[in-house]
Amino acid sequence: MSALTTPFGFASTAGEVVSGIDLSGRRAVVTGASSGIGAETARALAATGAAVTLAVRDVAAGERVAKDITGSTGNQDVRAVHLDLTDPASITAFTAAWQGPLHVLVNNAGVMACPEQYTEQGWEWQFATNHLGHFALATGLHGALAADGNARIVVVSSTGHQQSPVVWDDVNFAFRPYDPWLAYGQSKTANVLFAVEATRRWAGDNITANALMPGAIYTNLQRHTGGRGSGRVPAELIKTVEQGAATSALLATSPLLEGVGGRYFVDCNETEIVDRRSGTLHGVARYAVDPAGARRLWDLSQDLIAGAA
Repeated sequence: MSALTTPFGFASTAGEVVSGIDLSGRRAVVTGASSGIGAETARALAATGAAVTLAVRDVAAGERVAKDITGSTGNQDVRAVHLDLTDPASITAFTAAWQGPLHVLVNNAGVMACPEQYTEQGWEWQFATNHLGHFALATGLHGALAADGNARIVVVSSTGHQQSPVVWDDVNFAFRPYDPWLAYGQSKTANVLFAVEATRRWAGDNITANALMPGAIYTNLQRHTGGRGSGRVPAELIKTVEQGAATSALLATSPLLEGVGGRYFVDCNETEIVDRRSGTLHGVARYAVDPAGARRLWDLSQDLIAGAA
C-alpha cells in the first residue's frame, strides 16, 4: 500500500486546503475549538458551508469564536456547545442531545505535559482527555456517523507519540513514577491506535478515521510547558495556527481522502512507519499503527468507559 500524497505541504494553510470544497448540507463537530488549531479547523470547515458545532468546555469563549467565524466566513450555522472530555456525564449529555447525521468529527481537544492529575474515575488526566474522552464521544456518536454512510473522523495526535507506547498494565501510572511527557506520549499513541481500529471496526458503516501530527504551533496547548512545547523544535519548523490546522482540514474535507482510513499524516501527507524515534516531526511508530494493539486498546477503553457508567 503506497503512501498517500497531496499537493499540499508544510506551509499550506487550512484555508488553502479547503479552497473550492463545498460541504453545504453537511455537519461537523470540532472539539477544543475555542482557540488554537481547533478554532482554525472549525473556521475552515465553516468556509466550506458545513454546519459546525464547537464542542468546548468554556462555552462563552466558544461563542466568541463562533461569532468570529461567522463574521469571517458568512456561515450563520456555527454554534458552541458544552463538552468536558474528562466528565463522562458531560459526554453522555452531548451525544444524547445530538440529533440527525454527523458527517465529520474532529477529535482536536487535548492537554500536553500537564502536572500529575487524575479524574474522578482515577484515570490519568492526559489519557482521559486526549483518548478516553474522545473514544466515548466517537462511540456515543457512532449512530450519527453511520447515518451519513460516508463519515470521517479526524484525530489530532502528535510526534510526541514516539515518547511512549501504551503501557497496558499501567496506563494510569499507578506503579510508574508519573512523567508528564511519557503520559502525553502514551495518550498520543492511543489516538493513532483509535484511528486504526475505528476504521477497521466501522468499515461496514463507511466510517473512516485518520490521525495526524499538526506540527509545532504555539497555542494554549503549551500552557504547562512555558508556552514553547518541548523547546526542542527549530524555529524554522514552527507553524502558524492557520498552517497547523491544515492537515486536520485536509483529512476532514479532501476528496483525496475518500475511503482512506487508519493512516497517519504530517504536513498534509501520509508519513512513513519508523522503528526508532525519528528525531524529526515525521514518522509514525510501528506500535502506534499495530492492528493487534489497536484492538486491545479498544477493548480496554470500552471496559473503562463502561465501568464509569
